[in-house]
Amino acid sequence: MNSMIKFFMVLSWVASGFSATAQTSSYPSQPVKLMVTFTPGGAADLTARIIGEHLSRMWNQQVVVDNKIGAGGSIGVEQVFRAKPDGYTLLLASNTHAINQALYNNLPFDLRKDFFAIASLTSSPIALAVNPKVSVKNLKEFTALLRSQPGKIAYGTCGVATAHHFAMELYKNATSTFAVHIPERGCTPAVIDAVSGQVEVVISSLVTVLPFAKDQKLRVIGLTSREHSASLPSAVPFRESGIPELANYEVENYYGVMASVNTPKDILAKLEIDLKKALESPEVKTQLSTAGMDEFWGTSAQFANLLSSDIEKFKAAIKIANIKPE
Repeated sequence: MNSMIKFFMVLSWVASGFSATAQTSSYPSQPVKLMVTFTPGGAADLTARIIGEHLSRMWNQQVVVDNKIGAGGSIGVEQVFRAKPDGYTLLLASNTHAINQALYNNLPFDLRKDFFAIASLTSSPIALAVNPKVSVKNLKEFTALLRSQPGKIAYGTCGVATAHHFAMELYKNATSTFAVHIPERGCTPAVIDAVSGQVEVVISSLVTVLPFAKDQKLRVIGLTSREHSASLPSAVPFRESGIPELANYEVENYYGVMASVNTPKDILAKLEIDLKKALESPEVKTQLSTAGMDEFWGTSAQFANLLSSDIEKFKAAIKIANIKPE
């Protein structure tokens, strides 16, 4: 009897193995939805469409980019959370979602518990830029200006509780400086106001700043990212500014893919492999660079650690700056 039980246990194990293999080899057998919680045309949307187009060709199956905005991105995240965990509804995640997790106490989901971080893909560096009428040439001079004129300088951001807002609050806290925050309803309006001189300073995604920097209508004086950007190699990261308090400063503005934590593990593994293949494609590299975005590959474990670290970092910034949900 014991031998018969062992036989059926082995048979069941083998059958489950074949089932998992078959599931992976057939995935995807229908269109895959990639949920983007930002408006079309921005860095998140461009990442989703460039990567999605390459995956569509790789899989011979359509990847549908679904822009679902609202509630700071939480509406779209909740739709992925409530979708069937079969790998056919994915989330284009960003540090904005880490901010929401840190800021809101009543979200119906937990980014760290209910989602699986598959891989990080791209970053759109955050740039601090000034109108050419402002005499400063670099971050060190800008910091000296703020210290000499506390509260006299105004800066625009892409909105309250955005990554750009948090990046500036962390900078101000580290350097013990004060400037007036002017939140806009999006990165483009913030940049336009800086170009026109409505505000002297703007902190925004490099994607939106870059065209005006190239036309010398804005001067980039620093990047919040750890590394230099291939899109604007001359721009110096805050940590390299020579300001001691910023030696360990780093705020990345990144995008990656997540799925329900209950998605079959073999499908999650396949997605990580295929996303890496897509990012390594010369065509994708060219498209991203042209759009002003940088590659920001991170494995599943690296992406999960980054999100978790940022949630804690943003919680600290919320407390420091007394930021309230809108």
